[in-house]
Amino acid sequence: MQSSEYNRAHSLVCFTCKDASSNWRCLAPTMCRSAENNCVTEYSILETGGHSGQSISKQCSVHCPGGVSCCSFSFCNFSRASSVKVSYSVLAMVVLASFVYVRAGL
Repeated sequence: MQSSEYNRAHSLVCFTCKDASSNWRCLAPTMCRSAENNCVTEYSILETGGHSGQSISKQCSVHCPGGVSCCSFSFCNFSRASSVKVSYSVLAMVVLASFVYVRAGL
């Protein structure tokens, strides 16, 4: 096996995006270059005209800069936002409540 084939077979894969408004818009998988050993996720809170939101950027990186979330295995930066984790909990509760509602015949 040639060196370039080995590197391609063992490359890190990170989700990447630039200034996405939600995590669901930030799930484009990208094969990182051989020197890039980190998946970096940066969240920013945006406030404009009394409204607030978030901006998410994800990328492959050689270094893990301070103030951002880093990890070092493929697809590890699926989500690091606490708001997204809360959404999963809410979704699970809605599904459970729907099941109970249907089961009870209400």
